[in-house]
Amino acid sequence: MADENTNEVVAPVEGVEAAPTEGRGPGRGRGNRGGGDRNRGDRGGRGRRDDRRGNRDEEQGEELIEKLVHINRVSKTVKGGKRFGFAALVVVGDGKGRAGFGHGKAREVPEAISKATAAAKKAMVRVPLKEGRTLHHDGLGHFGAGKVTVRSAPAGTGIIAGGPMRAVFESLGVADVVTKSNGTSNPYNMIRATFAALGEQTSPKSVAQRRGKKVADLLRRGGASDEVAQADAEAIAE
Repeated sequence: MADENTNEVVAPVEGVEAAPTEGRGPGRGRGNRGGGDRNRGDRGGRGRRDDRRGNRDEEQGEELIEKLVHINRVSKTVKGGKRFGFAALVVVGDGKGRAGFGHGKAREVPEAISKATAAAKKAMVRVPLKEGRTLHHDGLGHFGAGKVTVRSAPAGTGIIAGGPMRAVFESLGVADVVTKSNGTSNPYNMIRATFAALGEQTSPKSVAQRRGKKVADLLRRGGASDEVAQADAEAIAE
């Protein structure tokens, strides 16, 4: 009797659907999990788009001129001894009138340089250039105990600057300039004073727009003739 009952329970009955097999909860749950994986795949696609944007930023970063100005070893006294690190000062520019500087600290030199480079890229400023090679006018910069003087120069003069200031003008794209540094020789103060002087640079075009006049009118006031002023006005480009 026990064998017959067992056979009746195990054997499928005609006309009756196997409800437990088709209506399993775990099977449906697995299907939902598959949908969740698809959503995760979509999220992964978004990440790939972000990666493409990151690659574009890296490609743009490769076009910049990076100058390592100074590396300083720093130490921190803690319980049990000292921890040594490195501080880097980097100047970055595109060679077309944009430049910036940054400072970074890390336990290793390459990491400190990468931090300083990233900070410099975020702090880039635009400086108007005359004929794309020199400054429009003279300028003075002051920061802390550092004082710098920058002057425009004729073609063929070159970059007459030393130390950190040369790195700034090379990354900026200036080909002819005369500079002088007075006071401290601290590279941090010299860089900040140089950018303070460059921040005061203006072009005749911007001054004319601000005053509501023409560039030729401003150049004519400097003593130039009408023909020379008109020719210089047409040649001016930021």
